[in-house]
Amino acid sequence: MAERSTLQDRTWSKDQYFISTDWSLIPIAKLNAAFGSNDIYWAKPMPEEALRVTLQNSLCFGLYERNPITLGAELVGIARCVTDFTTFVYLTDVYVWPTHQGKGLGKWLIKCVQEVIESMPYLRRSMLFTSDWERSVPFYEKYMDMQILESTRGAGLAILQRKGHGFPDKL
Repeated sequence: MAERSTLQDRTWSKDQYFISTDWSLIPIAKLNAAFGSNDIYWAKPMPEEALRVTLQNSLCFGLYERNPITLGAELVGIARCVTDFTTFVYLTDVYVWPTHQGKGLGKWLIKCVQEVIESMPYLRRSMLFTSDWERSVPFYEKYMDMQILESTRGAGLAILQRKGHGFPDKL
């Protein structure tokens, strides 16, 4: 069985980039600023402590670029999974900063997420929501083997939602 502590301590490297599942590496203020941008239309900023708790209670995949001069690293992408670490994964907040798009980093990020998902032997379902039918739906179908759930009222799986106070106005 995939242990929570093991899943939250993974790292992958590629050229000057690395991906880590250590949520504490994510700079809260930078991520919150991104949530306030028009690029991340599905979210909005929140109090930093609320965002910290959100990240702490999630399986986060931070994508970083190493800086050889400062020996530091800069957050350039993220994917976040809401999960019980055994049977269910909900993928959200997948984003690569515009200056790093077009380099295959989003595909690599999702492949790392998929690798972790496939290591969960008792997983019943992974899912995500997107309103980007043109780019995101084909992307997740191809790289995560996701399928669109369609049903008729009274038959098949029903997905229900209730919008909360934190629902973004951008949607």
